Amino acid sequence: MQLGMIGLGKMGANMTTRLLRGGHRVVVYDRDHQAMEKAREQGATVGQSLSEVVQALVAPRVVWMMLPAGGPTEDTLTQLMTMLSPGDIIIDGGNANYRDSMARAERTTPHGIAYLDAGTSGGVWGLENGYCLMVGGDAAAAKRCEPIFTTLAPENGYRHVGTSGAGHFAKMVHNGIEYGMLAAYGEGFEILEKSKYEYDLHGLAELWLHGSVVRSWLLELAERAFRESADLAEIRGYVEDSGEGRWTVETAIEQSVPAPVITASLISRFVSRQPESFSAKVIAALRNQFGGHAVQHETPLQPVAGRP
Repeated sequence: MQLGMIGLGKMGANMTTRLLRGGHRVVVYDRDHQAMEKAREQGATVGQSLSEVVQALVAPRVVWMMLPAGGPTEDTLTQLMTMLSPGDIIIDGGNANYRDSMARAERTTPHGIAYLDAGTSGGVWGLENGYCLMVGGDAAAAKRCEPIFTTLAPENGYRHVGTSGAGHFAKMVHNGIEYGMLAAYGEGFEILEKSKYEYDLHGLAELWLHGSVVRSWLLELAERAFRESADLAEIRGYVEDSGEGRWTVETAIEQSVPAPVITASLISRFVSRQPESFSAKVIAALRNQFGGHAVQHETPLQPVAGRP
């Protein structure tokens, strides 16, 4: 098939490569000219603008957006709607909020343009291993795009999961589960590292990959990380969140679904970003007030020579 790929970040670039290897014709666009040149070297056709991408495709067209959620996706959609025609399909493979995807499908449908939300998992390993694709939207449009999906996905790694928003909703919950799993591995290895035993964490991670009930791809990545750095000394313990963990917790609250593990894992990421937790200071002060428990004071800054 032919398709346009808008966005050549870590995911979009690798997906383009996998599609080219699968025999598809891909017309690409990104604001990063070096990324476009790299795609050209691999066989992609380069458009210097969104309009050039659309013009290079034969109707009915398929355009895949692999962009950050929010403004970049919304702005690109607005522009594409002025260029595309009835029968064309837009696929959003980014980590968009499922509500936004539903609203975008409502915008495009009256114009005869199908909008598919494709939850995409696989990270940087997807190029070789394939991407797990959870696709929501019009079933007929998804069927038309199956040659694309089956090239990107490993065997049994693609499924049309429901109407508009269903793909990104599934990916949202998928990432919420991931938050909890990552937190459990992190806490477990910290308990091991702080214990009186001098564990070889890489050795334990490698051991658990063989027959253990906690073995998983994430554990394989932990084994790899400890193999590269036994104590992770050069890595700062700062953990960002993509937004999907927050959306999962918000949705759980809206639906009155108890999700303490996912919620706690999200909050722990916020804690990781604080050089020192003010809430911990409050707790220490209160314990001192009611129980006379000792508090540790900040070391006063030493004056620098030549400064007041």
